[in-house]
Amino acid sequence: MKRAPMWRAVAALAVIATSLFLAFTMSPRLGLDLRGGTQLVFEAGDTPTVKADAAATDRAVQVLQRRADALGVVDPTLVRSGEKRIIVELPGVLDSRKAVDVIGRTAQLSFHAVEGAGADGKGLPDEQGRRLALGPAVISGDGVTDAGARTDPQQGPGWFVTVDFREPGAWQKLTGEAACQPMGDPKRRVAIVLDNKIISSPEVVQETPCRAGQSGGRTSITGDFTAQEATDLSVLIKGGSLPVPLTVVEQRTVGPTLGADAIAASAKAAVVGVALTAVFIIVIYRLVGLLAAVALAVYALISYAALVALGATLTLPGLAGFVLAIGMAVDANVLVFERAREEYGAAGATRAKGPKASGLGQALNRGFKHAWSAIADSNVTTLIAAGLLFWLASGPVKGFGVTLSIGVLASLISALLITRVLAQWIIDRVPPKVSGLGSVGRIRIWLTARNPDLMGRRRLWTAVAGGLLAVAFAGLAVKGLNFGVEFTGGRIVEFATSRPVTADAARKLVAEAGFPNAVVQSADNAISVRTGQISGDDVAKIQQALGDGVTKQREELIGPSLGEELRRNALIALAVALAMQLGYLAVRFRWTFGVAAVAALFADAAVVLGAFAWMGKPIDGVFLAAMLTIVGYSMNDKVVVFDRVREMWTAQRSAPFAQVVNGAILQTVPRTVNTGLGALFILAALAFFGGDSLRDFAIALLIGIVVGTLSSSFIAGPAAIELERRSKKAPPEPPKPRARRTREGSGAVV
Repeated sequence: MKRAPMWRAVAALAVIATSLFLAFTMSPRLGLDLRGGTQLVFEAGDTPTVKADAAATDRAVQVLQRRADALGVVDPTLVRSGEKRIIVELPGVLDSRKAVDVIGRTAQLSFHAVEGAGADGKGLPDEQGRRLALGPAVISGDGVTDAGARTDPQQGPGWFVTVDFREPGAWQKLTGEAACQPMGDPKRRVAIVLDNKIISSPEVVQETPCRAGQSGGRTSITGDFTAQEATDLSVLIKGGSLPVPLTVVEQRTVGPTLGADAIAASAKAAVVGVALTAVFIIVIYRLVGLLAAVALAVYALISYAALVALGATLTLPGLAGFVLAIGMAVDANVLVFERAREEYGAAGATRAKGPKASGLGQALNRGFKHAWSAIADSNVTTLIAAGLLFWLASGPVKGFGVTLSIGVLASLISALLITRVLAQWIIDRVPPKVSGLGSVGRIRIWLTARNPDLMGRRRLWTAVAGGLLAVAFAGLAVKGLNFGVEFTGGRIVEFATSRPVTADAARKLVAEAGFPNAVVQSADNAISVRTGQISGDDVAKIQQALGDGVTKQREELIGPSLGEELRRNALIALAVALAMQLGYLAVRFRWTFGVAAVAALFADAAVVLGAFAWMGKPIDGVFLAAMLTIVGYSMNDKVVVFDRVREMWTAQRSAPFAQVVNGAILQTVPRTVNTGLGALFILAALAFFGGDSLRDFAIALLIGIVVGTLSSSFIAGPAAIELERRSKKAPPEPPKPRARRTREGSGAVV
């Protein structure tokens, strides 16, 4: 009996020590939405000669890496995603036009002999606009080893680009053939072509011998270059040609100030939310509540340590997931404490008097034992939702799936190991009233005294649910869903202004700049402009039209193909989430329970969608994260109810099923109320401190948790009763008692 707590204590100390070591020796990897910079997602396309497969995309990644290094970007990240996509993160790069122009240009470089003057349609214009007829490429970009931007006061004030060749012979032959032509003849020129455009066509100097050519394997590209233009051109040439053309399908740019503000707001929300939750759980559960609050602090430490150890990227939605998981960490503690209260109350008639013989320790152990099934099932359902987010979401929302998964696992360690070690060490040393487990609680006492027959009015609850669904569907039909650019494609830009600008004034300025169909919003010295597929130059034009004192804070571009894909993935994610939850419950419980739970989940999702339709709030990736979290949380609640239904029905096989469901709901109400309030404290803090995007996320979850909690009793319960009435499957069999065996040579029971 005493060996188990000892190994748990050792394990708890090991976890805490390891977490402290990782937390103080490693730093988190912040996403670009928190530290500022630009993220580009390129999609490779096929050419007549090259197929855009994984190998070609990997070669493109190497070219982009060289370009990013040549630009001087600190710690760029470039990874292939799937077969055809490349994710490029450029910290500190806020000029998205420059990033796309230099990093993502196809940059097909070639050197040609000039065959004479060209005609319209049969030649390329040179620097002065005169057309030249070109011969086939003699040297390609692969033949270049180095390039650099140079200036030489002896040659004049301008900038030029030097180019070094891998094989000097090809350059000597090209210039040697041109040197045989008279001065002034177009054929004496050599054309340097970048992306099917002549960027330089110098005439071979008179000193170059005919058929001998220029030696040394180096040439200079001259022109009316600025320092920046010369640097950008040298980066493209030195980086080499891309093996396949790349198209920007997603672009996100966030200023560093916005990222710092987001971190500060999320930290404030976390501190306030945790403080409120800790106070609440201490008031409700007294000493064991205090121990749970300590375990919550350890939970935060474990989650942070796991995050940095795995090298996971912490994004703004990820911070929300980190904070939200605190509310879920409370749930396991509440389940255990409520079950321990029941066990203590059930054993009250035979319990001896006095603190040392109070039986609190035994009740606590039984609480952990009997609550394990509901804890495991409910956390699995949340992990399903988190996994779907990581698999199907895009951009920073993936980080939410990662941190939510880490948070769920850390909450299990916090509740089932840390809380248990602390509680078992002290529980039998204090009086029952101080412990927090000596009373079943005011809510349970009130429910026991009144014993309301909720399921006797199940038709009324079904009618009320139908009314809510009708209002929700009316919102969808009348107002429609306000899909964000993430699902429709397009560009959204947010500007900060030094002075207040009304929405009408901003809308007029944007229209005068040539974008009359743009959706313009203004509030609190900030302007948001949402348009279709416009270029970076168009964004600069809008910023200029808005006047002085306007700074770009955030920019997001989603290509039409990616928008359609993300919209499709969102529907797939919700459908798969519901199907997986149904399958899991059908295996763990009964198919009738699974169908009833999924029907209630469908109602939860419809009500949240309807509410957002009526409020006109955006449906984007953050909303998808909220919806999948609602699915996981709501299923968590339904698992707890049906776990108790299964347990009570096994013990009362002859009782009417409606009576069993009613009793299970009443018994789980204290857990539901206490867990729900803990989560609501966290979400209220996020809604108040978290900024616009997290505020919408928190509002969706607030609606979803309230509706999901009620639907467990008033939709899933009646639905299960009706399905069981039609089902011919027998009630679950009681568990068979475990065989008892004795140690060899002794009478001790094992």
